Amino acid sequence: MPITIPEQLPAYSVLQTEGVMVMGQSRAQVQDIRPLRIGLLNLMPMKIQTETQFARLIGATPLQIEFQLIRMSEHESRHTPPEHMEAFYKPWRDVREQKFDGLIITGAPIELLPFTEVSYWDELRQIFDWTQTHVHSTFAVCWGAQAMLHHFHGVPKHELPEKKFGCFRHEVNVPASPYLRGFSDNFVVPVSRWTETRAEDLATRPLDILVSSEDAGPCLVEDQAHRALYMFNHLEYDSDTLKGEYDRDVRDGTAIALPRNYYPGDDPAQTPENRWRSHAHLLYGNWINQIYQTTDFHWLDT
Repeated sequence: MPITIPEQLPAYSVLQTEGVMVMGQSRAQVQDIRPLRIGLLNLMPMKIQTETQFARLIGATPLQIEFQLIRMSEHESRHTPPEHMEAFYKPWRDVREQKFDGLIITGAPIELLPFTEVSYWDELRQIFDWTQTHVHSTFAVCWGAQAMLHHFHGVPKHELPEKKFGCFRHEVNVPASPYLRGFSDNFVVPVSRWTETRAEDLATRPLDILVSSEDAGPCLVEDQAHRALYMFNHLEYDSDTLKGEYDRDVRDGTAIALPRNYYPGDDPAQTPENRWRSHAHLLYGNWINQIYQTTDFHWLDT
């Protein structure tokens, strides 16, 4: 079954070319089925790239998905055309009375800022609380995961001496988890962050570390009490996303090491290989399936 997104959204033609099943809103309205309603709170500056990455994964499931793009109410994006934001995004204040089967909260390139210095921190805290009454399951990624963990559990983030950057092998700690169904015992995950969440800080809270790495630390954490998953890394990344970040930092004069285990032969002139795509589809497909299995058919109407 397809993901329902506007035909004019750039992701529509991209995903259609890739063979992902997409459906326009007019066609979806005549189908006798309740689609799962999934929101994407997009905090990333390059919003078109990010929305396409997540739509690709959500749209690969066998269920019909209604995909709603959401932005912070007052924060203005400087890297995405305003006409795109106006056409496809709704501010959170306009959807706060609505319910969602699932919500993805992305990262944001503000890791080194204290949480309280983030311009939209107060509204984001309201959104975290809102998920407890209006969202069946939340999937928070990278800085979004750190922020949600801090809000609900007081978990700190720790600044790293250098950026954790590259593709790191991770271990499955809880193979019986429904979110890890079909996973290999270990797999590669792209990592790109200046801060970390430490296992010892999680151990004192009612949280389960589902996936972790000796080199990169915790990766995927389940918070059953708040119906949330926290992913500190980036299975949603395209093959060349780390390359784009590396090239940008080199161009801007930012001190950055070559991403580890990414370029063949550690040669940036070579084309990177994608070694995480299948596990990305597995994880998000398992999340969607778990939502489908546990949400009430009439949830959106209650």
